[in-house]
Amino acid sequence: MATMWGLTVRGICENNGKVLLLKIRSKSSHDAGKWEIPGGKVKKCEYFDDALKREYLEETGLDIDIESLYNVVRNDYTACKTSEEVKSIQLIMKVTCDIDEIKISEEHDGYGWFGWDEVEKMIAEGLLTPAAQKAFNLK
Repeated sequence: MATMWGLTVRGICENNGKVLLLKIRSKSSHDAGKWEIPGGKVKKCEYFDDALKREYLEETGLDIDIESLYNVVRNDYTACKTSEEVKSIQLIMKVTCDIDEIKISEEHDGYGWFGWDEVEKMIAEGLLTPAAQKAFNLK
């Protein structure tokens, strides 16, 4: 069977020195209860910047502008619906947004704004998804 490759985009929104993270719902089959950077899969024939704006709006209710590339990571996983092994390339972008009311989707149980020192502590404690840990771990 051929290897499946996927593309995911995530956006790091920083406001007043704090980063927005979403808590994956406790009933999720992947990384339940862990924190992640908002974003998601790019659909077939979709530009990645459009995908990031769509996913951000769906997950947070926020309109974003994409500033720059922050990091690129590979995060392999098993697809829930098909049980296929997927090799995923994740583009991690720096984004800006007007902070209005955040309306999280049903995919998440909560959200929070975390300082960089808090993010480092969360990484050390294993509270972030593997992809988020890789994205932030630039050292």
